[in-house]
Amino acid sequence: MKNASLVCILLAAACVNQPQETSTAAAERTPHAGPVRIGFSMDTLKEERWQRDKQLVEQRAKEVGATLDVQVANGDDAVQTKQADNMLTKGVDVLIVAPHNGEIAASIVEAAHRKGVPVIAYDRLIRNCDVDLYMSHQVVRMGEMQAEYALQHVPKGNYVLIGGSPADYNAILLRNGQMNILKPAVDRGDVKIISEQFAREWKPEEALRITEDALTRTGNKIDAIVASNDGTAGGAVSALEAAGLAGKVLVTGQDAQKDAIQRIVKGTQTMTVYKSIQPLAFGAVDAAMKLARKEPVATTATINNGKKDVPAILLEPVSVDKSNVDATVIKDGYHTREAIYGH
Repeated sequence: MKNASLVCILLAAACVNQPQETSTAAAERTPHAGPVRIGFSMDTLKEERWQRDKQLVEQRAKEVGATLDVQVANGDDAVQTKQADNMLTKGVDVLIVAPHNGEIAASIVEAAHRKGVPVIAYDRLIRNCDVDLYMSHQVVRMGEMQAEYALQHVPKGNYVLIGGSPADYNAILLRNGQMNILKPAVDRGDVKIISEQFAREWKPEEALRITEDALTRTGNKIDAIVASNDGTAGGAVSALEAAGLAGKVLVTGQDAQKDAIQRIVKGTQTMTVYKSIQPLAFGAVDAAMKLARKEPVATTATINNGKKDVPAILLEPVSVDKSNVDATVIKDGYHTREAIYGH
């Protein structure tokens, strides 16, 4: 996705919603003077994509003259909460939070608002709180894209659904999107869902176990695996390889990781959903600057987090398979041709 797309999104005046502030935050905050201090609380750097997020947020913060404090919780809710508290104590003006657990992270938002600090939920929604802004891609749409691709290529047969971490609300949104598309086919009897489990912490080994179990229960009769991201797709492919079925069973993914694109070119993974990270990371920093200075942020949608309709900027994802690898992830510079094809 091009930077121009982000510009169009942020300037879409017809869609402008100004994120709401708690009364406490609004009362305590004054227009900011001097360099904006941004805190970026991250769940993990385990997946390749999160390393990109960190690098791009750092790049954009430097470009706009903000000071940035990045803390990574390594999948630990208590650590993430403590790190956020420390950033608030040090006096950040705004927090960007990619939560490990979208429910528990509500306490981070509450603590920030007590200090008059606005919070942006980054990539993953923070639930049941007065979070100021949600920046992500169209998560439900991504689930729909995965299921649409699967049904287009395998309209009938046995399906396995592998979700992500049940603590990550994105995993629920993805599953909702998948079922929006699959339910009519299930109701018609065209598709039989053999398994619809969630992989703890998005772990590939969990996906491998789920796939092995489904293969055992069906006598290797699986036609499609709707895996919610590339990590779980990789685990599923490992199980298929062991059963001699790699390349014979459709496998979806998400994130356009290098190893997933390599699998797509090889033919063992069928598709992934490409989410250009630069507009997301740059957009979050730009929005953070505006929130810190009490300036309006142009948004494109709202999404209910259980407490309120959160103003949101939702970017459009792209479906990638062998037919358009060159025209998408390689053309955008997300991966090099050498990294994917080896030449």
